[in-house]
Amino acid sequence: MKLLVVGSVAFDAIETPFGKTDKILGGAATYIAITSSILGVKSGIVSVVGGDFPQEYLDMFSKRDVNLEGLEIVKEGKTFFWSGKYHNDLNTRDTLATEVNVLENFDPKIPDSMQDAEVLLLGNLHPGVQLSVLEKMNNRPKLTILDTMNFWMDTAMDTLKLMIAKTDVISINDEEARQLSGEYSLVKAAKKIHEMGPAYVIIKKGEHGAILFGEGKIFAIPALPLEEVFDPTGAGDTFAGGFAAYIAKKGTFDFETMKSALIVGSAMASFTVEKFGTERIEEVQETDVYLRIKQFKELTTFEVDLD
Repeated sequence: MKLLVVGSVAFDAIETPFGKTDKILGGAATYIAITSSILGVKSGIVSVVGGDFPQEYLDMFSKRDVNLEGLEIVKEGKTFFWSGKYHNDLNTRDTLATEVNVLENFDPKIPDSMQDAEVLLLGNLHPGVQLSVLEKMNNRPKLTILDTMNFWMDTAMDTLKLMIAKTDVISINDEEARQLSGEYSLVKAAKKIHEMGPAYVIIKKGEHGAILFGEGKIFAIPALPLEEVFDPTGAGDTFAGGFAAYIAKKGTFDFETMKSALIVGSAMASFTVEKFGTERIEEVQETDVYLRIKQFKELTTFEVDLD
C-alpha cells in the first residue's frame, strides 16, 4: 500500500547536554519518509521548502524512492527552521527560535501519483491544513492517522475537533490526551477521544512507552531502555512513521496489526535518539530493525508459574 505523508520538511538546530548542531535536516515528513523507506514502503511527501533547501537532501529522498512530486519548492522563500535546547533530563526543552517561513502559507497539493494512497499520515500541522488535505483527495484513504499537539488545542480547538472526527487513528502524548479529553485517567481520556471519532487512540508516554486503545482493548508497551540518548528530536515522528509504514506494508487495519505496528514504531524511534537529527536513522537497515524488535520481545515476554 502507498503511504501519503503530509508534514514539515525543515531545518533544525539542536543543543543537548551531549553537544550541539548547526542547521541540520529535520521535520516530521522527513523522519517519516526515511523510516518508511527502511521498511520497504513507498511513500510520498506533501510539504514545502524554500530555495535554500540543499539538493543533497532532495537526492537522499530520491535514492530512498520517496515520491517528491508533492514537495513544493518556493525558490525565493526560506525553509521552516526550529532551534531548541534540551534540559539534562531530555524530557523538557526550550525553544530558542521558530522561523515559520514558507510553511506560513502552505497550501498542500496532492499529486495525481499519490491520489490513490491507501494510508494517510497527517503530521503535526494546523488542523485546517490537515482538513484541506482530505478535501483535496479524490478518494477517502482507507486509514487516516493524525498527529497533533497541545498548541493546536490552545489555538484552534474547534477546527481540530472537526479533523479528529474524520480520523481513524490519533497519536498524542499523555499531557495532550488529558488536555483534549479533560480526564486525568488515560483510560477515561481514551474513551472520551474515541467518542470524538477515532477508532484507535495511541497515547505516547515518552521514555515510559506507549498505550494503544481500540476495539474495547488496551495494549501497552515500554520504551526500549538505552544506555545513551543524544537527541529526542524526531523520535515521535519516527514512531509515527514506523507505525504507519508497518500497517501499509501489511495492508490490514485491525487491533492485532496495530499492536505489532506499535512495536515497530517504538523500535524505529529508539534508533533516532542515538544520534543528532536524522544521522542515526539514515544508517539503519532492515536487519537492524529485526534485531531491535527481538530485543523488545525479550524485554516483554515472560512466564509466571504460581504452582
